[in-house]
Amino acid sequence: MEMRKSLIAAALGLAASQIVFSQSALAESSITDTLKQGDVIADLRLRYESADDDDATDKDSATALTLRSRLGYETADFNGFKVLYEIEDVRAVINDYAPENTDYDTVADPENTEINRAQISYSKDGFSLVAGRQRIILDNARFVGNVGWRQNEQTFDALKASYKTGDLNLQYAYIDQVNGILRKFDADVTSHLLNATYSGLKAGNLTGYAYLLKDDDSDAKLDTYGARFAGKTAVNDLSLIYSAEFATQSSDDFDASYYALEGGVVLSGITLALGNETLGSDDGAYGFQTPLATKHAFNGWADKFLATPADGLSDTYIKAAGAVAGIKLLAMYHDYSADEGNDDKGSEVNFLVAKNFAEHYSAGVKYATYSAGDTGTDSAKAWLWLEAKF
Repeated sequence: MEMRKSLIAAALGLAASQIVFSQSALAESSITDTLKQGDVIADLRLRYESADDDDATDKDSATALTLRSRLGYETADFNGFKVLYEIEDVRAVINDYAPENTDYDTVADPENTEINRAQISYSKDGFSLVAGRQRIILDNARFVGNVGWRQNEQTFDALKASYKTGDLNLQYAYIDQVNGILRKFDADVTSHLLNATYSGLKAGNLTGYAYLLKDDDSDAKLDTYGARFAGKTAVNDLSLIYSAEFATQSSDDFDASYYALEGGVVLSGITLALGNETLGSDDGAYGFQTPLATKHAFNGWADKFLATPADGLSDTYIKAAGAVAGIKLLAMYHDYSADEGNDDKGSEVNFLVAKNFAEHYSAGVKYATYSAGDTGTDSAKAWLWLEAKF
């Protein structure tokens, strides 16, 4: 608890001392100019979401209309240092959804006002350091991400360092608290993240990682080690895209493996891909978990598998993506099955249409429908949103 508080306090306190004292040789006008040249952060997103889960309860279908507002400020560079402070607020215009009203199905956007980010950063000669409450996204966010789709994003009270030299990028983060998308799920942790990426190969980028997580309340540990390779190669008028990833995970009592394979082509701006992601199982008693991930981006937008089932999950998918007149189009089909045993875990179809316009604005429509297999319940979700970023 004390470490969590000290990270944010250190971010703001160190920033103040650096600006006020360490640069005493500079004129007061230099500090004033630095503040004036900073960036105001404004990010507003109005979103409608409906959720209908055919479970065994008598809950009604959820309807949510929420406004997410992020307002903040980041100073200009001051001898390598910057300070950022950002408030996030989520308000419900229509709140016929859980957790705001437990008579309805869940939409994971509770009303809340909080410090979203409060950090000091330093960057020079390929080295960077960020201390305080911050956003951390590693690789494709499969293991560590900010859950940016939800109105209240996931942030971390952490110290993060990175060093980039030539084709090698090294990253390390110490996390003291995870600030989850739901208010009650902020977690005290002692976690270490290590990530190294080499981009000097012609065929693609090679990444190795070790994510060592520990929950302070339960003393439970979860250690994950893995490697990922992803690339793109031009062949005549098309491009081949490919990725492969493997990881092993151990907790206090279980071990499980993870692998993901994807291959596809890009032709005239249209992407067609086929892939499989398997979160393995330890004899049907434990499924491979990714507690810090941006989970909504994987295994279907209906969010039926945010926690991996004990018998694991194999997700075989196809996707098609492209753009017409500046409008982004995406369609995916998922077929789910158990990694351990023969359970059919259903299938899902996802659609997205989105567009950026007038420099600062974007709008979109998204839909997910899940059909249950041997287990689970049918679900359907739909979203419509308008966002402005300045």
